[in-house]
Amino acid sequence: MQTLNKWYKTIGLGPLLIAMAAILVIMAADLSYLEPVAGSGLWGGFVAFFVRSILGVSGWFGNSYGWGIVVFTILIRFVILPLMVYQVDSMQKMQSIQADLKALQAKYPGKDTESRQLLAGAQQALYKEHGVSPFASMLPLLVQMPVLIALYQGIQHSHILRSGSFFWLNLGQRDPYFILPILAALFTFISSWLSTQANPQQTTMTKVMPYLFPFVIFFTAVAVPAAISVYLVVGNIFQTFQTFYLQNPFRMRREREAARQLEKEMARKVKKAQRGKKKKKR
Repeated sequence: MQTLNKWYKTIGLGPLLIAMAAILVIMAADLSYLEPVAGSGLWGGFVAFFVRSILGVSGWFGNSYGWGIVVFTILIRFVILPLMVYQVDSMQKMQSIQADLKALQAKYPGKDTESRQLLAGAQQALYKEHGVSPFASMLPLLVQMPVLIALYQGIQHSHILRSGSFFWLNLGQRDPYFILPILAALFTFISSWLSTQANPQQTTMTKVMPYLFPFVIFFTAVAVPAAISVYLVVGNIFQTFQTFYLQNPFRMRREREAARQLEKEMARKVKKAQRGKKKKKR
């Protein structure tokens, strides 16, 4: 119960309500599609549920399977919104304890087993004290991976989705003009860049990721059917706006600068007060 209360305070009511509404819409889409979709076992049923949901949403848009995937993607992003809020909160807390982590690493260099064990224990105690989860950044990815796999398998096994068209695309085939892979890579770069710019303490890895990850997404989007590429593009566009809203680097820079100025002003007042005391003693 204490953990649930902590999650609720971190995430807030708004994102939770949005996620619940998105789940209800996905379920309604699944129920609105009356034709049978084959799927055996737990995983097969999961894939069939996704296919029915996409086809159900598509029915709301005149059986446009492309628009069905677009809306379904947005609904999925709303479902994982609470995890994204939790991820951002955890990242900001991690940034706030970087100085403490560096002090621990200096105290326990990790050159031997005992030192490494002491460092791991001290880090865990620090994480617990500040309510930080170093693995929170993995949660949205862990949720999205089954969705991507289910979507890929659903397209492969659904003749309706595989034969659908959307603008210049055949959803079951690759994008012949590489427009979707380029867009997916572009918005991956923008969202990654915004996220790293919000972090005042960057490592070599965080500096490289905004330039490396878009290439991974580009070649992934090139290799998969256009339906998956549509999912990637829409998801990354959503991610860009979400990152700007949750981790606006320009707002965070202003807040950090204001905090530094306030700290300098307080230090100046303390020094002035100390000088005044010294003069009175004389």
